[in-house]
Amino acid sequence: MKTIDQLQTMAQTYQEICQGERPWTALGNFMNDWFDYTKDQRWQLVIDSLKLPETLTPSQHRWAAFCAAAVEWLCMRYEVACPSWVYDPIYCLPEPWFDAPHQQRPQVREWLIMQTPEPFTRRNVYCGNRMFENKYELTERYRRLRSA
Repeated sequence: MKTIDQLQTMAQTYQEICQGERPWTALGNFMNDWFDYTKDQRWQLVIDSLKLPETLTPSQHRWAAFCAAAVEWLCMRYEVACPSWVYDPIYCLPEPWFDAPHQQRPQVREWLIMQTPEPFTRRNVYCGNRMFENKYELTERYRRLRSA
């Protein structure tokens, strides 16, 4: 069990996914640290590379690519130095992966292709642009609008 002083790094997040944790639960814990609990320690959340299993299953490979893309995208967006490990070609999928409800529908795939940020598409991961909307920034924007 995680203590209050323990960071939820992306490396730890990926390990939890490999150990059977629901991916969006593990990623949600990471995002809580990134966006709120330890936002002053963002570099520490992403510096460690993922520990990949010797033999990657397709699911493990997809989530590794997703995690690397997420780190690159978050670092770009929040002006954090991006660690070099994210650029390793192992984090590029050989086939496109569409991760969204109804992803088999052509119109959903078209939307995903058009809306997914470049760090994801470069790795053949198509997931749209809403996965890192966060309640902390949305609440702050709402407060500013109401006080204006």
